[in-house]
Amino acid sequence: MTARYALYAAPAPETPLWRFGSSIIGYDAAAASEVGFPASAPCDAPDWRDLTDDPRRYGFHGTLKAPFALAEGTSEAELLEAAMLFAERRRAFTVPALKVSLIGAFVALVPDGPAPDLDALAADCVSDFDAFRAPLTEADRARRLRSPLSARQIANLDAWGYPHVFEDFRFHMTLTGRLDEDRREPVRAALAERYREIAAPMPVDALCLFRQPDRAGRFSILARFPFEA
Repeated sequence: MTARYALYAAPAPETPLWRFGSSIIGYDAAAASEVGFPASAPCDAPDWRDLTDDPRRYGFHGTLKAPFALAEGTSEAELLEAAMLFAERRRAFTVPALKVSLIGAFVALVPDGPAPDLDALAADCVSDFDAFRAPLTEADRARRLRSPLSARQIANLDAWGYPHVFEDFRFHMTLTGRLDEDRREPVRAALAERYREIAAPMPVDALCLFRQPDRAGRFSILARFPFEA
């Protein structure tokens, strides 16, 4: 069994945003435990657990560097040290506002406007930690290629293990899996109404290293490194 790691932006576990996202997907990745869904729309739908199965596997987060197995000759301890040193050099910033949006067939929280600081953070994570990433397996590459990708995205996949990096990066915090077309806007609107109760600027003040013990397991927070510059 091979563990996988990912570098994510995630709210501090004591914040309303973390509690909101974790309750919507039914899993708290900081505690590595399930949490109950809200007892109101859209989370009271009989199939809500099925609709959130995919984000529950990853935990509430925004991707900075997508999941990867460790490269040969590297270790978890070395990755932890590199993440700590990276965070010591970063300055915290704030995303002024988030909105609940449809991205294709799923619902996510996204910045309500340009987010150059997030884009720069993600770009640095992709490049600075790539020495820790094992090459994609043929099966993983084939799985990614089942989605429509541009020539640049395929080049990104081969170079960096993930197609949506640099110019193709869009920060998002996933709240659902794929939804049938007739469910998308009603679910988005209901989640937007729930989010409105806690909407606030989002501090990005730490680098979170998540770990998945094996492909069948869920990601949980291995370490959270505050930005200290």
